[in-house]
Amino acid sequence: FFQAEDGIRDTSVTGVQTCALPIYIMIRFIIQAVVTMIGLWLSAQVVPGVAFTNNGSLIAAALILGLVNAVVRPFMVIITFPITVVTLGLFLLVVNAAMIGLTAMFLGGFAVNGLWAGIGAAIVTGVVSWIAGAFIGDEEKRG
Repeated sequence: FFQAEDGIRDTSVTGVQTCALPIYIMIRFIIQAVVTMIGLWLSAQVVPGVAFTNNGSLIAAALILGLVNAVVRPFMVIITFPITVVTLGLFLLVVNAAMIGLTAMFLGGFAVNGLWAGIGAAIVTGVVSWIAGAFIGDEEKRG
């Protein structure tokens, strides 16, 4: 198999081109959802005020948080940029806590009781993501 720079695969036998890029994106999304799920689970164990009713709620919370982070968070980061600069980036913890709180609002089986519980969950989830990123890495940065 030949892997081109643009994500197109070509087999020398059939000559049929298939796109590997959507599969790569889907695998990255699944890995990120699993890492987020581990971070949220650890948050529920460590941070008082963060709780799940069952494992299904944990899975749904990880998926919804991934969507919220992809859609809502970029706008929030832009809107809060001035205060983020003034606080030397610490306000991003509040933005991340708000995204976790928004996820809890969408999902009945996930509870975050207050701002400090949200900030604690954001810290734990962020640290888990950072550690996982160190082990998993990114192919584009390596190669």
